[in-house]
Amino acid sequence: MRAVTNFWIRWRVRVGYPVGIAAFWFARPRTAWLICGVGIALMGLLLRGYAAGHLRKHKQLAISGPYAFTRNPLYLGSTLLAAGFSVASHSWISTALLATYLGVFYPMVIRREQMELATLYGNAFTEYASRVPAFWPRISPAIPLTERFSSALYRKNREYEAALGLAVAVAILWGLMLWRQ
Repeated sequence: MRAVTNFWIRWRVRVGYPVGIAAFWFARPRTAWLICGVGIALMGLLLRGYAAGHLRKHKQLAISGPYAFTRNPLYLGSTLLAAGFSVASHSWISTALLATYLGVFYPMVIRREQMELATLYGNAFTEYASRVPAFWPRISPAIPLTERFSSALYRKNREYEAALGLAVAVAILWGLMLWRQ
């Protein structure tokens, strides 16, 4: 992978902070939009949590649960979280900032992770990738759903941090809504 791509992949979190701050700055939340946005974000949070309960990082190729529908349920869940924030923010500028951020970084990160998984798991990943789409999910699972959700994996993968992040974002948007009225 090119050095420039690796640089931006490493800097994506650092770039995300000012994007997030700007998204809050331009947010103009209203009650109905906030409620609708939180509903969308909760779907993303649930998807991320479900995926985390099936993920054994660097130990086993994740193909169960939501991974039978999409190879990147965590990124799809994060996209739903961002969409929920965009709706809740009631701001086209915030939406454009978040969409640009995701559009720039997610394709790079997904390609890098696919290369890593292909290196780690070889033919097993190639077969899996031929049956399961990279991002937008299939309607039916490509692989029989045999493994169950593991709350221990959910905790180990620290996915509860996303729930805390959502709670903080909603509190900030709620505070902005009250302050700007």
